[in-house]
Amino acid sequence: MNIEQIYTGCLAQGAYYITSDGEAAIIDPLREVQPYLDRLKKDNVKLKYIFETHFHADFVSGHVDLSQKTGAPIVYGPTAQPSFEAIIAEDNQVFEIGKIKIKVLHTPGHTMESSTFLLIDENGKETAIFSGDTLFLGDVGRPDLAQKAANLTQEELAGLLYDSIYNKILPLADDITVYPAHGAGSACGKNMQKETVDTLGNQKQTNYALKQSSKESFVNAVLDGLTTPPKYFGMNVTLNKKGYDSFEEVMKKGKNPLSVEDFETTAEETGASILDTRNAAEFSKGFIPQSINIGLKGDFAPWVGTMIVDVQQPILLVCDSETEEETITRLSRVGFDNVLGYLNGSFESWENSGKEIDTIDRISAEEFADKFDKNTIVIDVRKEGEYAAEHVENAFSKPLAYINDWLNTINNNQHFFLHCAGGYRSMIAASILQARGYRNFSEIEGGFNAIKKTEKIPTTDFVCQSKTLS
Repeated sequence: MNIEQIYTGCLAQGAYYITSDGEAAIIDPLREVQPYLDRLKKDNVKLKYIFETHFHADFVSGHVDLSQKTGAPIVYGPTAQPSFEAIIAEDNQVFEIGKIKIKVLHTPGHTMESSTFLLIDENGKETAIFSGDTLFLGDVGRPDLAQKAANLTQEELAGLLYDSIYNKILPLADDITVYPAHGAGSACGKNMQKETVDTLGNQKQTNYALKQSSKESFVNAVLDGLTTPPKYFGMNVTLNKKGYDSFEEVMKKGKNPLSVEDFETTAEETGASILDTRNAAEFSKGFIPQSINIGLKGDFAPWVGTMIVDVQQPILLVCDSETEEETITRLSRVGFDNVLGYLNGSFESWENSGKEIDTIDRISAEEFADKFDKNTIVIDVRKEGEYAAEHVENAFSKPLAYINDWLNTINNNQHFFLHCAGGYRSMIAASILQARGYRNFSEIEGGFNAIKKTEKIPTTDFVCQSKTLS
């Protein structure tokens, strides 16, 4: 028996590849399935089952493509109603893969069909659980995503999650290995540990949700501090439930080099968003007007989902050369399949053509320190928790994820400074602000990390917002 966790950092997502005696199972596969097909061929094993822990919201699974290419059936837990053919397992149903078994434990709460898969080895020992979004390391799945579909409140879903965890998972042996679907950085939880594998016994000691004295305290603890989920989540659920275009078709459509003239014409005729995936430093020096910068070298796909939202939105790409395929792949993982092409020759071809370009006023932390005084307006686009831990004195907390909610509170007649932790998120915000006509600002290179190093800017460990933006 072999268990391999295939972890994708930008999505904080874990897929699982399991083999035994010439047969294999894959749990929660990524959108692009060729690496799985290559691995199956290399190991000379037959894929017997594709297990889905639930209808994912934060990424598009590769289950449909993988099933079509291998003939292996897709397995969901009880109550699932996909639009394609699948095995809808019963609670406690057992599936055999070679000499091992996988037992389905129906664990609703995150979603109604959510299930945990219990692995039983060749000796009959319960060895591991693949807990999906039911149980994370340090946390449990958020119970507020499936309210509409389930016709339940988040409190009722949290109660179901309590029953699932306390009645079906906690009674299992302490030495069982926990393999979750996500780790730290995922929007599917709020308190995940950086580790991606642990024992159930250690989770019983360290996971706040597993140490609650009652269902009521569990519900309160799990719901406390939940932020608004990204708006693209619901669209990803629909794709996972109803199916999608093949990855090969998406790649063929998107990997379309466009001349400067064709790029400009396509943008005008389709209303496509221009997504520039170069790093923040390069983007700030010059870009196509109205472009949005979300750097490929970062939490690219989740931020695309959060900022662009509509997975059907046409997209035109400006990428570093040789990164076009990776960009299209990572977009497809969150359902953004409508890429119309990319600028051939990257931004340099646009610049060399003499077309209009735009820039961002990016300054160093030292320059910011020299200009800082008691009347300086500072906007901090980090998450609320980062801001609460420490921030520039009197800075305004305006998280990037909610930019559409706070953008119209800005007075464009007052100059302000914009920063995040390191410059990635603040450049996303800067590009959006500038595309919406806000230009009276400076973005701080290196963000709060660089600001602290100057030792010239007053920071505080408590929230203090005494000014308004009006």
